[in-house]
Amino acid sequence: MTVLDPKTIAPRVGTNYPEPYRSKLGGREKRVVGDAVGLKNFGVNLVRLPPGAMSAMRHWHTRQDEFVYVLEGTAMLLSDAGKTPIPAGSCAGFPAGTPDGHCIVNETDRDVVYLEVGDRTSGDVSTYPDADMMGKFVHSWAMTRKDGSPL
Repeated sequence: MTVLDPKTIAPRVGTNYPEPYRSKLGGREKRVVGDAVGLKNFGVNLVRLPPGAMSAMRHWHTRQDEFVYVLEGTAMLLSDAGKTPIPAGSCAGFPAGTPDGHCIVNETDRDVVYLEVGDRTSGDVSTYPDADMMGKFVHSWAMTRKDGSPL
């Protein structure tokens, strides 16, 4: 068992997306707390979105479930259904295999902080409806164009 203060984990700023998608995320910061406490089967990230930043390009997963719980601020969920606010103390879930592209954006003038939880099912594919990009997960994410060619 490991107990730690997430502030002691160096944040990862940005994304592994290639350009032109990388710069769209703004100053997103993730503290990979699940790895820091030794979790293997699912990931937990403490995410901070400054004003104007977004969590990811809108996407959905074939095999991986996702869950977010907003701790501070009001996040805006963008999905196929439109915009839905997620205030502090609220959560949202994204079941695997549901083709509803989603992401979290900060449309306010203060930081949004949330926990992001997802499993690590090998063979997952992420689809990005607004971008010529897809991801495949084996032991880590590999990003390509939708036709499989390199980005």
